[in-house]
Amino acid sequence: MRVHYLEIVTTDVVAACELYSGIHGVTFGDADQNLGGARTAQLADGGMLGIRAPMHEGERSVTRAYLLVDNIEAAVAAAEKSGAKIAVPPMEIPGHGTCAIYFQDGIEAGLWQL
Repeated sequence: MRVHYLEIVTTDVVAACELYSGIHGVTFGDADQNLGGARTAQLADGGMLGIRAPMHEGERSVTRAYLLVDNIEAAVAAAEKSGAKIAVPPMEIPGHGTCAIYFQDGIEAGLWQL
């Protein structure tokens, strides 16, 4: 199991980027509109950290890990069978792969297929 994308949703993107840059020494790029306007930093293990503002009024601040999977359709089906609610079904993100989001018992998590 490997985290491919760690997404942080916050109302203060600048402060969060400064915090993670200061603690971990990463450098954030410009906003990537394909990732909801997230500013991203490459991680040493090949993953990415993305920090973005909420995309709509109902979205709250959250830290969400997207785990890398070989078959996102099968992984989503397994999550659903285990009782998770699929919040975002598999969707292709141009240049990045395919992701999905599920909720279970108050925890938000994601899946990512390259």
